[in-house]
Amino acid sequence: MSTPSLSLLDLVPTYQTQRPGESLAGSVELAQLAERFGFKRVWYAEHHNFRAIASAAPAIIIAHVAAHTSTIRVGSGGVMLPNHVPYMIAEQFGTLAELYPSRIDLGVGRAPGTDGKTLAQALRRPPEAAGNFESDVTQLRAFLSDTSPIPGIQAFPGAGTNVPIYILGSSLYGAGVAARLGLPFGFASHFAPAALHHAIAHYREHFVPSTSAPDPYVIATVNVIAAPDSETARHRHQQVVRQWIRIMNPAAAQLDDAQIDAIISSGMVQPLMDMLRYTAVGNPQEVRDYLQKFAADTSADELMLCLRAVKHQDAKESLMLIGS
Repeated sequence: MSTPSLSLLDLVPTYQTQRPGESLAGSVELAQLAERFGFKRVWYAEHHNFRAIASAAPAIIIAHVAAHTSTIRVGSGGVMLPNHVPYMIAEQFGTLAELYPSRIDLGVGRAPGTDGKTLAQALRRPPEAAGNFESDVTQLRAFLSDTSPIPGIQAFPGAGTNVPIYILGSSLYGAGVAARLGLPFGFASHFAPAALHHAIAHYREHFVPSTSAPDPYVIATVNVIAAPDSETARHRHQQVVRQWIRIMNPAAAQLDDAQIDAIISSGMVQPLMDMLRYTAVGNPQEVRDYLQKFAADTSADELMLCLRAVKHQDAKESLMLIGS
């Protein structure tokens, strides 16, 4: 197996007391570093009503980052398609493709990227909208092609741009959609690791070749915490785990480190801890060794790294150590 390409998934975290603008400026810096180190692409994921993440509008972030870089591909990882009308997504990403030719990716997912209340009352989308995911992808794909799915209606900009579409998922459902439609598949193993191997195997076994993807193509995400030495990396990992528990469990938000560590030791949050199962922690060589093994175990064509940290400087150092 050839060495897989490396890419970056940037969740645009708002560290500590940062304003979203500071987080977005940090994301530009990371994208520029990733470009310098030869990373293939950088993606941004749609989230709503989540104060720890500032990526509510991926298309806008993509435009901003693409304007501050030159060669790296920039895209969504992903747009949560049930929140949107496919026609408007085609227009948005068609516009991006016209502004930044051959550099834009469109990763789409079925999850809402938020809680049920926000989905229903703010986004005003019914839960059953997710059931239209496969047909929405088909329509979106057609709007971006030379043949519109609705006679007399074109996405302009959009039509004829053929922006590459990637199906993102964390289960057999997404793998099945990607296989049936002949599209590349990205698995969210950075937070939903359980079905990783099963989903990839299902995708490869059932893949139907298409003009856009004659062969199956797998992107697997993996968390990374790199530091100059192993001890520092383990300390940062411990900080990340504490932060993760506080973010994912509001009841733990006000607990101090000792209390959080006691909860971890008790095993009460093991299911939560297991969400970070695929995390490379260590000095640069240890992280590279982990990524090489992870790639071999998954047969992934590309690894998308999710930098885990409690402050921007740690994430930046992690990327620099991996890339240099």
